[in-house]
Amino acid sequence: MSQAQAAVVEQAGGAFTIQEVELDAPRPDEVVVRMVAAGLCHTDLSVRAGGLPFPLPGVLGHEGAGVVEEVGSAVTRVTPGDHVLLTFTSCGRCAACRDGHPAYCATWLPANLIGGLRADGSHTLRRAGHGIGGHFFGQSSFATRALVDERSLVKVAAELPLDVLAPLGCGIQTGVGAVLNTLRPAYGQSLAVFGSGAVGLAAIIAGTWTNAGQLIAIDLLPQRLRLAARLGATHTINAAEQDVPSALREITGGRGVHNAVESTGNTGVLRTAVDALAARGGCAVVGAPPFGAEVALDVNDLIAGKRVIGVTEGDSEPETLIPFLVAQYQAGRLPLEELITGFDFADINAAAAAVHTGQSIKPVLRF
Repeated sequence: MSQAQAAVVEQAGGAFTIQEVELDAPRPDEVVVRMVAAGLCHTDLSVRAGGLPFPLPGVLGHEGAGVVEEVGSAVTRVTPGDHVLLTFTSCGRCAACRDGHPAYCATWLPANLIGGLRADGSHTLRRAGHGIGGHFFGQSSFATRALVDERSLVKVAAELPLDVLAPLGCGIQTGVGAVLNTLRPAYGQSLAVFGSGAVGLAAIIAGTWTNAGQLIAIDLLPQRLRLAARLGATHTINAAEQDVPSALREITGGRGVHNAVESTGNTGVLRTAVDALAARGGCAVVGAPPFGAEVALDVNDLIAGKRVIGVTEGDSEPETLIPFLVAQYQAGRLPLEELITGFDFADINAAAAAVHTGQSIKPVLRF
């Protein structure tokens, strides 16, 4: 058992408070990682706000990056001293995992998002001897050390900057994967991205790799739209000032968009995105509203061949997609520094506030 300083959320709506916690000893398929950095994601903030039923008090964080300190007896992917990025976990045995789609693992919800425990019901984290919610995305990386599932690990070269690469574990792979793995736009097709946060901007970047004919960024904040344009958007729409459906019709010559990514989690925006599709167009639904949220769609409009596709983690197979993203970063094609604002771990509440105000697209905590 080892000690760590962790950002604990006591109850829904509460602040992060830095406290001492105890990590369980690693089981055969687990690894202890000394954290170097961790991205802060909207999912972390949704759980903290009570929008998702994760057991609190607990420790969140699911875009970790660090150095391996200790490995379980059956671990083969890494050894102590290896530098790693952390991502979601999966069972590796169900049909989806065997088919190369671990983001749709049969155990995904309890293992990653709402369980807070190992599959056998045991705690990975304790405070003053009492179990608290942990195992978030197989990691709970808002801590100086994390007990991590082996399947959540991707090894990277030691010379690479972990504080820059940390967001690859969720937000970046989600946006890129929604485009490359799910929508797979044909050369010259249009792509509209609703929301220019980290996920949406990652989708914009991926759109440039597909040579999209019209790459449209939609957001409420002018500074984010300016960044989207720098990253490759050919058109921007300020939804606070423009009528989005009319603007999309004008940009596409009335045809509608071939592909859309909805990253805001707003059901009204999702309806707009689906309505804006051209015949046989596809909308990747990435943004997650609170559980139970519903949206009404025009069924006869869908009969024109429109596809509405829910996407988790960009339908990523992390051992394949994350090394690809690292290579794109090294080649200068994935400008992660444009998205990141660094914060000391002790300033995690300031980082969360910067997300809510739009001051930061992707806060990265540095330990």
